[in-house]
Amino acid sequence: MKLELLLLDRDGVINADSPNYIKSPEEWIALPGALEAIVRLQQHVRVAVCTNQSGVGRGLFDEAILAEIHDKMNSGIESLGGQAVDVFYCPHRPDIGCNCRKPAPGLLLAAMGAYQTNAACTVYVGDSEKDLLAAMQAQCRSVLVLTGNGGATLNAPAAGQADRISRSLATVPDDLGLPL
Repeated sequence: MKLELLLLDRDGVINADSPNYIKSPEEWIALPGALEAIVRLQQHVRVAVCTNQSGVGRGLFDEAILAEIHDKMNSGIESLGGQAVDVFYCPHRPDIGCNCRKPAPGLLLAAMGAYQTNAACTVYVGDSEKDLLAAMQAQCRSVLVLTGNGGATLNAPAAGQADRISRSLATVPDDLGLPL
């Protein structure tokens, strides 16, 4: 299958995760090799981020701070020669029952719609069972990375449905067979 769109979870995949949420640009720390991997991936495929950000709905930070966090991420990508990525996010708390909060497929479907790409040409990279379930519901392929919650997710039933398991985002380009 042709790969046209690579969607990435954020926390635990691109940056270090925190049980207390990433609430400021200062708390956002890229994982080793993650931004370089995004730049390399962009040479072959469009890349965007799909992330739950319930800290907004919980009142821990607002959308302006979230934009600053994503600006920091994109500045890091651009400093390495890449292009800023679009970020699709769900600001809702888990109890809202929206269609955009993973494991629902809404974010992934929105991204595929924005890029006019179908599920067969899309891969979602995540570190949690919610990510894998969202990919299954959106009918796209999935990669489980072992960073963030990925090690624990290996024991989840959905892990058996992942199309690929990668050590980290840094290894995803090689694991997908993309040339240097």
